Amino acid sequence: MSVAWKLQREVILLLAWSPAILLQLAHPLVAQGVADHSSFRREPWGRTQRLRRTLDAMLGLCFGSEGEAFAVAARIKAIHDRVHGRIPVAAGLFPAGTSYSAHDPALLAWVHATLLVMNLRVYELFVAPIVAEDKDRYCAEASAIEGHLGIPEGRLPRSFDALQGYVEAMLASREILVTGVARTLARMIVYPDAPRVAAPALALMRAITLGLLPPAIRDGYGFAWTARHEAVLRRSAGLVRRLLPLTPPCVRYWPAARAALRAASRSGCPLHIFQGRP
Repeated sequence: MSVAWKLQREVILLLAWSPAILLQLAHPLVAQGVADHSSFRREPWGRTQRLRRTLDAMLGLCFGSEGEAFAVAARIKAIHDRVHGRIPVAAGLFPAGTSYSAHDPALLAWVHATLLVMNLRVYELFVAPIVAEDKDRYCAEASAIEGHLGIPEGRLPRSFDALQGYVEAMLASREILVTGVARTLARMIVYPDAPRVAAPALALMRAITLGLLPPAIRDGYGFAWTARHEAVLRRSAGLVRRLLPLTPPCVRYWPAARAALRAASRSGCPLHIFQGRP
């Protein structure tokens, strides 16, 4: 089994998405692109629809057939064709009028890296430790998406050290800056409209999301973080780690992952290009 399959079959990795999106939005060009072209703000269910589409794409890339994975990549590229524009005001390194495009390899690399970093952090916090070799394999397997999204070969990190080095360098640069646009989008993620009965669950999700962010990014968004929040995060992670081994596979793992693993076991075929090597 590839490391990508091992990690991404876990439903609990959904917890990585909100902090990954907040990290992505800390890039001014990404934030402006989302604000200009996403249904995130304009439609009442925009966030839910975006989550569903992203989830479908992730499951198709990792657990679909080779043909399904290629089709997902083509749909992503078609969506990216429409996402381009200019930022209206200066933001850190970028002067007013700087153009952005969803096909920009630099932006694609940032989005990719944030997802990998948060997937690894959530898995280690809520599931189990990951040995260094598997972290490297995960990065190498995930880099197989390069050619299918128009990213130059070798642009994405092939090892965990390379991933960490890239993210740390980005965070230390003037390229990453939380803008007012990003703060507006972030509050929709962290404080979504929901029935009052959902308040306790949302408070827990908020603690997990904010706790996974680098402190400088969390501060840039203006979100408070206290010892009580830290305790909630640690207690929830400990509880999930204890309960997860007792959770039935039909609940713990995505249906698409279970089906793909059964099919691979029956056929003995290697995984397709998006999944790396078994």
